[in-house]
Amino acid sequence: MSEPKIPVVAITIGDPAGVGPEISVATVQEKEVYDECKPFLIGSIPIIERAMKIRNCDFNINKITKPSEAKYEFGTIDVLEPANYDCDSIEWGKVQKLAGQMSYDYVIKSIELGMNNEVDVVSTAPIHKEAIKLVGCKHAGHTEIFQHETKSDYGLTMFHVRNLRVFFVSRHMALKDACDYANKERVLDCVQQIHNEFTALNIDKPKIAVAALNPHGSDNGLFGHEEEISLIPAVKAAQKLGINAVGPIPADSVFHLGLKGNYDAILSLYHDQGHIACKTLDFERSITITFGLPFMRSSVDHGTAFDIAGTGKVGTISMFESTIRAAQYWKMKNN
Repeated sequence: MSEPKIPVVAITIGDPAGVGPEISVATVQEKEVYDECKPFLIGSIPIIERAMKIRNCDFNINKITKPSEAKYEFGTIDVLEPANYDCDSIEWGKVQKLAGQMSYDYVIKSIELGMNNEVDVVSTAPIHKEAIKLVGCKHAGHTEIFQHETKSDYGLTMFHVRNLRVFFVSRHMALKDACDYANKERVLDCVQQIHNEFTALNIDKPKIAVAALNPHGSDNGLFGHEEEISLIPAVKAAQKLGINAVGPIPADSVFHLGLKGNYDAILSLYHDQGHIACKTLDFERSITITFGLPFMRSSVDHGTAFDIAGTGKVGTISMFESTIRAAQYWKMKNN
């Protein structure tokens, strides 16, 4: 039997003024990460060195120009620098145009490597939306950048926390608009995408629960008609396609049932419906995986935390989880 494949993982350090450099360094300080994958950082060495001091990290730095030059050894941090920047001008905890440019360049470099099959997984530390807009980025965040730059048909976001896997019909959208957005066609598209992606992960006949929109699933129209008009028809249409879809399941119970293992995946209808459930369960271990790209992409599910950047107070579990869970999903698909 051949040895299982181990993915090469690029970790982008995020906005250099935020907590991204600290949590990226903390991740490659964990030996378990090297047991799961071959990690290296995409970032600027002076910024990484500054974070290493905060983390009391005395590892060696190995500067590389391509992933094949990395050592992937615990005790050495392999770093790929996309360009040279005036790193001394970067201040902790502030929105800065240069920081936005640096974080954007780190992401673009990771995409380039992914598209060239030089990396298998990209694990991203947080960027700051205002900072990247200062350099002309018109996308709302990481997922949109990755989908656009890879020309992918979709970027399907999944929350992973413990054994909950939660997907979203919509994310960054006003709630009143999100309710109308979750129509039959979009819900059905999402269910099909989840089915296809999970089948590719070698999950046999994945059971997909669609969350209801209204309280008690509307109680047969007493509290709204979205279930009758959009959600029930979407589930039935998915079933006719041979997909193991169920629902709509009232949102006050579907996540509890998912945690118990009743479903392989849950489709949340809007951003906070799923986010609240996952983050309440375990805020620090909630991460995102993006499906539909030519390579696996994961991320922490918190922001740049400018208020504590540079203080050493940031929790580092989420970046660790983002990196090893993405590697594990990649192995499900490739081993």
